[in-house]
Amino acid sequence: MLKLPVLVLACLLPLSAFAQADRDTQEINRYVLTEAALAKYASAVEKLRPLASQVASCEDEGEEASSIHALAARIDGNPAARAAIQSAGLTTREYVVFTMGLFQAAMAAWALDQPGGTLPPGFQKKNVDFYNAHKAAIEAIRPLDESACDEYAEEEEPVEE
Repeated sequence: MLKLPVLVLACLLPLSAFAQADRDTQEINRYVLTEAALAKYASAVEKLRPLASQVASCEDEGEEASSIHALAARIDGNPAARAAIQSAGLTTREYVVFTMGLFQAAMAAWALDQPGGTLPPGFQKKNVDFYNAHKAAIEAIRPLDESACDEYAEEEEPVEE
């Protein structure tokens, strides 16, 4: 997800984009992971799986979305993907924020497991606790980009024995 450290991004982004990134970070920091949202998220991922080749691209890096709004708008640009997420009981924005909140909780859980690890500023301990309590269920949700790339690789490059 994040390919550059936040400090580098802060130096590269225009001030308005930095302000948007700060608002997005605050929204993700405030978001509380719940069992109900996890169930909806898992359902949305399964409903998106048949559309994976349309939702995720393996070859084309393309331009990355720069905000929660841009990510949600990209999903909304695909009516089938939007419908799949909505039929699971989430808006596309909730789907994006949950995904980022889950990623953040996983990073924080990892950081806390390191010797001398501490919770990064702004991260919610209750989300880390949620992640740890539901780790098996979360890890059972295979990411869409992985499945789309696996299917693409099988179609395009047969395995040689």
